[in-house]
Amino acid sequence: MEASTTMPFDDGIALEQKIFAARLTSPQSLALRHVFFAERKTSKIPDVPDDTPTLPIKKVGVIGAGTMGGGIAMNFVNAGIPVIIMEMKQEALDHGLGVVRKNYDATAAKGRLTPEDVQKRMALLTGTLKMEDLGDCDLIIEAVFERMDVKKDVFAKLDKAAKPGAILATNTSFLDVDEIACATARPDHVLGLHFFSPANVMKLLEIVRGEKTSKEVVATAMKLSRTIGKVGVLVGVAFGFVGNRMLAARAAEADKMVLEGALPWDIDRVLVQFGFPMGGFAMWDLAGLDLGWVKEESKSETLRDLLNEMGRKGQKTGAGYYDYDEKRKATPSPVTEKLLVDLWAKKGVTPRKIPDQEMLERSLYPMINEGAKILEEGKASRSSDIDIVWIYGYGFPAWRGGPMFYADAIGLDTVLAGIRKYGWKPSALLEKFVAEKKKFADL
Repeated sequence: MEASTTMPFDDGIALEQKIFAARLTSPQSLALRHVFFAERKTSKIPDVPDDTPTLPIKKVGVIGAGTMGGGIAMNFVNAGIPVIIMEMKQEALDHGLGVVRKNYDATAAKGRLTPEDVQKRMALLTGTLKMEDLGDCDLIIEAVFERMDVKKDVFAKLDKAAKPGAILATNTSFLDVDEIACATARPDHVLGLHFFSPANVMKLLEIVRGEKTSKEVVATAMKLSRTIGKVGVLVGVAFGFVGNRMLAARAAEADKMVLEGALPWDIDRVLVQFGFPMGGFAMWDLAGLDLGWVKEESKSETLRDLLNEMGRKGQKTGAGYYDYDEKRKATPSPVTEKLLVDLWAKKGVTPRKIPDQEMLERSLYPMINEGAKILEEGKASRSSDIDIVWIYGYGFPAWRGGPMFYADAIGLDTVLAGIRKYGWKPSALLEKFVAEKKKFADL
């Protein structure tokens, strides 16, 4: 722009070409081009041909009108697909429908929808307290409490209420889809549809293929993901699938660093500087520290235990790892720091200052190592699928290309050396690729 006002035309064009050539070969450009093609590759499933027949999805049922269930319902309503949403109690149903309405009204207030659009979408959403009312749905998605016994009970009842040929999906974020499918007489029509919160906003949809899920059902889910504006990525059954499995590895190492002397906001700061929109501890506060925490089983052994026991459950209570003001702005908490100092003393730990580079490596390398194991086990079709899961589901900076692309970029030998330095067991695939001088992209 400056050259256009200060240089002759031909000289300015020459300068533009020079600048463009440099940008073209930059790491950011290579990463973003990788992401562009990686997103398009997700729909190509090696053993499911493009001409695989799909099932018609003209009406959808959602079980659970909570935050997740309501958000899931909005995706289909937005695409013009009627939804019937079921709850156990009228109060919960009314609240859930009210939240959906409030979301649409807020969008309309910003000028993104007309009042007529809001009415049209709400008219496509029906509430019920009876599972039998889901009998004419082509797809039914369960979004209830994250406990195996609860989900299996729902699926056993749903199997009897749903029509023959209907697809039954679970929104579980880490439970065994095959075990859930066993509660039905139609395991070939059961799969996982793992939406990310907020479900009406986040673009990622992990499509979890069970051992007996038919190819037609997989093809239907992949096509449907595009219909509702999601990026669908096919993953296999494993604890946490792809995204949460890798996240668990990062979170476990973050907890270790905290017990060695790192403060939660320092670890978060390093991840934000790397390019994440927020760090892991801030993300826990957003999700709720009591997610998966059981009061009766708490032993005051971890910082998270102590915070939960105090009622500091994250943003929803105004305090978690961080303190929050009325606008939910986070500030490092002296209460959390005092709890941590006491915990160090209780465990006999002499805290040390962990360098930023070490915090970064100990955050990213466990994820990459877990990603290599996922590829090794065939739980993802390709390394670029893992990159897309992390970019669209967890905020990995797209300009770095995703965790597996980033590993290829810095060198798998560098990653392997780091994994050994910190005393973790490396993935056999990672060791093999380093020995053969290969990249994850070669798989």
